[in-house]
Amino acid sequence: GFCIKTRTSKNAKIFINICKSNQIPAPPDLTEQELVNILESDDPSGYRVPMSLGEPHVEVDNSGSGCTAYDIVINSTFFGKITNNEVFREFFITVAMEGLENKYEMELSREWRMLKNRKFMGSIFDQNIRTKSKPMIQEMDAKPSQFTSSKSLISEVESSPVKPDYTIVAEPPEGHPSFLVAEICLPKVSSSRSLVLDLGEDRIVLVGRPDLYHLDIFIPYNIIQEQSGAQFNKDTKVLTITMPVQPA
Repeated sequence: GFCIKTRTSKNAKIFINICKSNQIPAPPDLTEQELVNILESDDPSGYRVPMSLGEPHVEVDNSGSGCTAYDIVINSTFFGKITNNEVFREFFITVAMEGLENKYEMELSREWRMLKNRKFMGSIFDQNIRTKSKPMIQEMDAKPSQFTSSKSLISEVESSPVKPDYTIVAEPPEGHPSFLVAEICLPKVSSSRSLVLDLGEDRIVLVGRPDLYHLDIFIPYNIIQEQSGAQFNKDTKVLTITMPVQPA
């Protein structure tokens, strides 16, 4: 792809290798004006760009000085869009820097430049991209919820019959949570056998067949997919997904 150079708030040199792969899902295909409208709206976070953030690796720059490089992988088609469109490129680089800041607890300067004579800094390392995880959904009888005292992180109610009501809460409610619990109301579902659940690192995709429900949302923390579990209560018609959160 290409490589950009910036610095941390402590003036350490940082290189970001922007890589591309068809294994990363593409974000919604928008026009430049549609992107501008979203960024100027009350909820600019509504447009999310799937990406894989690699671990930092120490490199040596052209002057022989030490530096740190990060590899970020995005969808190949979306890479073509940011290559040819300055608005999308500026937007993506801002989002990518925010992702690195949140994951590695640092501050990056928004003053950056793209390297002209090289497409990457150092060596490109393999990344394990977990695009889908399908936990078993267990059916259970009704019982009181043990998460009623938690602080709600996300609560959304839509009038559309195909998008279910849901709530996501954090435990503990303050600070970095140990796990998230999603409760999704599915009054038209009679059995878990009609549900297909996919968990990404920061994404929930739920389909209720035949064409009953469709939910596709991002969540505010990275979860441990292989340790997550789901239960469908046939009495309350609520699907509960318990998701351990990766450490801060």
